[in-house]
Amino acid sequence: MIFGINTLLFESPFKNNSTRFFKEFKAWGFDAVEIAVEDPKNFDPVYVRRKLDENNLKCCAICSILGSDRDLRGDAAQQKNAMEYLSKIIDYCETLNSPMVIGPLYSCVGRAAGYSGRERQLQWWTAVKNLRNLAKYAEKRNVILAIEPLNRFETDMINTCAQALQLIHDIKSPVVKIHLDTFHMNIEEKDPALAILKAGKNLAHFHASGNDRGTPGNDHINWASIAASLKKIKYNGAIVIESFTPGIEIIAKAASIWRAIEPDAKHIAKNGLKFLRRILS
Repeated sequence: MIFGINTLLFESPFKNNSTRFFKEFKAWGFDAVEIAVEDPKNFDPVYVRRKLDENNLKCCAICSILGSDRDLRGDAAQQKNAMEYLSKIIDYCETLNSPMVIGPLYSCVGRAAGYSGRERQLQWWTAVKNLRNLAKYAEKRNVILAIEPLNRFETDMINTCAQALQLIHDIKSPVVKIHLDTFHMNIEEKDPALAILKAGKNLAHFHASGNDRGTPGNDHINWASIAASLKKIKYNGAIVIESFTPGIEIIAKAASIWRAIEPDAKHIAKNGLKFLRRILS
C-alpha cells in the first residue's frame, strides 16, 4: 500500500502554486498526492509533475470535480461538458504519471432528487453509454476509471458498493473499477468491511476519513475490521486521507462542514497518517 493526501484538505482550486505543500507532505511521511482538478486550465501538469518528482511523491490519482454543469446523466450540454472535462483529466494522467481518475464519475455531486421508474432507468443507461465511451478513451491511455459511491445526501444514483458493481457490470470495461470511501460507507453500507470484501479485485482506490469527515482514527469507525478486509482482499493500492476543514470555504460548503471538526488540516494529515500506517502495517 501507499499512503496519500487529497489536496482539497489544503487548497481549492488546485493551481501551480499549490505545489508549495508538497515538501510538507513528504516531510510528514506521505508517499503520494491525490490532485483534485476543478479546472484543468488552472495549472500546468508538466510543472506539477516536476514538483512531484523533486519531492519524491507520486500522483496516485486525479480526483474529479463534477459540478452541476458536468453530468453524464444530465442534459446534452451537461453530458458534453462532463465528457470534455473527464477526457482532459485522463490526458493529464500521462503527464502526471497517475494511474487513474477517481470520484462519482456517473453524475454531478449534489443531484439527489430521488428519481424512480422510467426516469431513473433513462438516467442510468445515459450514464452507462457515456461511461462506456469514456472507458474506451481511458483504455487507450492505460488509465483506470474508479467509480465512487456517495452518500444519499450527495447523490441518488450510486450509494453502495453493490450499486457500483452493477454499474461496472453494465459498462463492461476492464478499466472501470471501484473507489470506496469510509465516510460514505459509514452512512450507506450495512457493513463497510463486508462492502470491501464484495468489491474484492475491483477495488482500485480507497479514501480514509473519519465518520465526521475528520481524522481517521479519531472517530467511531471500526477501523480494525476495515483493515482486516483490505488485507484479506490483498489490496495494495493507495490509501488516501480525504478530510475537510471550514478553512477551504467552497469545499466546506459543498461537504456541509459547519464547524471545526479538528484543530487544523495539518493535525488531520499527520495524525491520520500515523494511525493508518499503524493499523494497516
